[in-house]
Amino acid sequence: MIKKIGFDKDKYLAEQSEHIIKRAENSGGKLYLEFGGKLVFDYHAARVLPGFDPNAKIRLLQKLKNKADIILCVNSRDIEQKKIRADFGITYDVDTLRLIDDLRSWGLDVLAVVITRFNNQPVVQQFRNRLERRDIKTYTHHSIPGYPSDIDIITSDKGYGANPYIETSKPIVVVTAPGPGSGKMAICLSQLYHDYKKAIRSSYAKFETFPIWNLDIKHPVNIAYEAATADIGDFNMIDSFHLKAYGKKAVSYNRDVEAFPVLKRILKHITGANSVYMSPTDMGVNRAGFAITDDAVVREAAKQEIIRRNFRYQCEYAMGFIEKDTVTRIESLMKEAGVKSEDRKVVKPAKEAAEEARIKQKGSDGIFCGAAIELNDGTIIRGYNSPLMHASSSMILNAIKKCAGIPDQVHLLTNHVMDSIGSLKGKILNIKSPNLDLAETLIALSVSSTVNSAAALAVEQLSKLNNTEMHITHIPTPGDEAGLKRLGINVTSEPNFPSKNLFIT
Repeated sequence: MIKKIGFDKDKYLAEQSEHIIKRAENSGGKLYLEFGGKLVFDYHAARVLPGFDPNAKIRLLQKLKNKADIILCVNSRDIEQKKIRADFGITYDVDTLRLIDDLRSWGLDVLAVVITRFNNQPVVQQFRNRLERRDIKTYTHHSIPGYPSDIDIITSDKGYGANPYIETSKPIVVVTAPGPGSGKMAICLSQLYHDYKKAIRSSYAKFETFPIWNLDIKHPVNIAYEAATADIGDFNMIDSFHLKAYGKKAVSYNRDVEAFPVLKRILKHITGANSVYMSPTDMGVNRAGFAITDDAVVREAAKQEIIRRNFRYQCEYAMGFIEKDTVTRIESLMKEAGVKSEDRKVVKPAKEAAEEARIKQKGSDGIFCGAAIELNDGTIIRGYNSPLMHASSSMILNAIKKCAGIPDQVHLLTNHVMDSIGSLKGKILNIKSPNLDLAETLIALSVSSTVNSAAALAVEQLSKLNNTEMHITHIPTPGDEAGLKRLGINVTSEPNFPSKNLFIT
């Protein structure tokens, strides 16, 4: 069974690039285009819009390659606080480096990196040095006094004028970042300020995939956006400015609607003329809503994403990463979307697997963990932890045996391999837990495949697990999490810890 498609990625790419080019041409000069959301590997969009290419924005930039310069920005506070990009488990400064590498691999160059809200923090200066010593142009923006209310200061040489000017050569300048709150709009407006002082005509627009403005505010796709940003407090709103100007409803979100009057005043101070934009929706160039081909498929996919986000926030709260109000918010969105945790097909089988482990290991005082995965043909495969391996490990081995048609009684890892690794972990590396996590299991499987034909056949099936759905009854250990991410599995977990120990390796 192939997952149903509800989004036409080719139509979207063609229409989106055409729309951006037209906006640039109508600007009469240079267009500064704020790119919101994830630039590469936008898995949220791919999950809620089945058929969406996670690298659609990169492909879009490729089509605009001869017309667009690219500027990356990162908030110095995010660097200082070591903010994590959750889908990759890396900090924003590291993600900035990864973005540069990814863009280069697609034949795209980054013109410059801007570090915003810079205050000479030592760790941020180290990051700046690292960029500059690798021949990457780096600029810093400082906080502007009175921002965003004191328009006179903001639009003066003490405000935007104090920021360094970035020389660009192409008609479109894309400004993007690892995540929200990085200062993309401020960079665009700083450039506008300098351009108008140089008598260069330029304009500003925004490219943000979500919320999708021409879907209903209560459409599951738009609720899924609220779920994705529950930790930063974003929420959808009817664009009141658009409704007043055109008599038509359009969906925006709170920060854009709240900032719009200030933005219009700033643009008027900079350009000396009233903005052509009548609403936040006018500023946008998003065409995603026009590429939805099956609304029912998209609705169901978005509901599943809301459930995933609920599990994620529950776990992050248990680990101390977020506050209770985020959990309360996602629970409210679950009710609004009319979904519950059990609507995720793999949740119940994972819990059943944990109970099976409890029964089979009766008398043990350990923690019993279960895992379940839904293969692309709809088959549910389970696994549970044992003295030999973690639940994720046993589940993955069971899944690839199923894909390869290997009987359950055939062992992919021999006792010799298991004993050897267990001895290394316990006797030499002094690791308390001898059972194999997923990362270790995959390495052991690869080694075994050189002498075991069944293991070799099973290894070939691993790619079939990409974009499958999985649930586990306990928060994955670092080794399990790393392996699952590498395999591209959409995993959720209960907010239970996998060990009684406070420090988990």
